Amino acid sequence: MTTIPRAFLFDMDGTIVDNMAFHTDSWITFFERRGQAIDPDEFFRATAGRQGGEIIRSYLDAHLLDDEVAALNHEKESVYRELYAPHRKTVDGFDRLIAQAKANGVKLAVGTAAPPANVEFTLDGLDLRKHFNAIVGATDVARGKPHPDVFLKAAELCGVAPEHCIVFEDAPLGVEAARRAGMRCVVLTTTLPRDAFTAFDNVIAIVRDFSELKAELLFA
Repeated sequence: MTTIPRAFLFDMDGTIVDNMAFHTDSWITFFERRGQAIDPDEFFRATAGRQGGEIIRSYLDAHLLDDEVAALNHEKESVYRELYAPHRKTVDGFDRLIAQAKANGVKLAVGTAAPPANVEFTLDGLDLRKHFNAIVGATDVARGKPHPDVFLKAAELCGVAPEHCIVFEDAPLGVEAARRAGMRCVVLTTTLPRDAFTAFDNVIAIVRDFSELKAELLFA
């Protein structure tokens, strides 16, 4: 009997690590320097999962040159890393889940809107890179979430069909990206409440952290 290849695809920010409040704080600082005030909750719902350059062009100037966007994004992400560094750790239950997945032959990948410096900051800073068969970030795809590109690319690199992937996400745009990719999704309520996700038909579980997940749901 041939075993069908399966994969778990993890968003990074807000999913592997509970850091979205620090991202929001860094955006607030970034925009305050430019005389703009943002509503944190509204901003998160509108932007979580989008690439930094997309956000900057949307809120500042759609016609900014690429090198201007890169410099602005570097400024914002530097503020974020400074704020979050003392608090960096995985979400409860994550380490146990990936150990179970590897024992069950499940491929593991990251699909994130984060730039390379933040991927390094998180995955290498926590010594997690060794666990993943593929890591797809902002520079690896043309479009951020809610487009499905990042998850489809991760699945392709793992050699797993979309219908045999489970995505782990914390943001509506990410859940929508998984839906467009034809993938089921587990939602973590690290940053938004349960009712923000009830309209999605691809969500198979909504939990506070990975320790609440039942093995039979994921490994059956």
